[in-house]
Amino acid sequence: MSGAKYAVGTRLLHWVSAIMIVGMIPIGVIMQQEGMQRSTQDLLFIMHKNGGVILFALVALRLIWRAASPAPVLPAHMPAWQVKAASGVQWGLYIMLLVMAVSGYVRVRAGGFPVEMLDAVNAPALVPRSDALAEAAQTIHSNARFVLVALILVHVGAALRHAFARDGVFGRIWPPLGRG
Repeated sequence: MSGAKYAVGTRLLHWVSAIMIVGMIPIGVIMQQEGMQRSTQDLLFIMHKNGGVILFALVALRLIWRAASPAPVLPAHMPAWQVKAASGVQWGLYIMLLVMAVSGYVRVRAGGFPVEMLDAVNAPALVPRSDALAEAAQTIHSNARFVLVALILVHVGAALRHAFARDGVFGRIWPPLGRG
């Protein structure tokens, strides 16, 4: 079982999430640049806010899926510290993605701004309008991004190490579809 692959659903959710996250980070940085054409900036804000809603749903689905379909056992050749580090980074990524989504949502709603995707389905705002709350959420969102990026870099670095080592670890999550 140590060479077992993740279920196709797990792999698909992983790679769709990864692609979205890789897109969300530069959008989040670029949308805050000064001197940008307002219509471009507005489009980037809309993409970032609504992408955050989709990512939150994907992370929630991934957590539910993971509870129903646990990760396969890592290969026996992996040192215990790597197994613990892998688990810690994976759970850290889940936590930070939730922190980013919730803090982003609170920042937007407490700041009195729309979340177009949620507004289209008449979803109620779950937080009150509050400049202080919006500012606190903005601080959390802005600082948490560094932790998230650091975890992503560790995760990608470890994935690349396993891919180049051809030790069977990377092959558990790749390819996203099919038997591999």
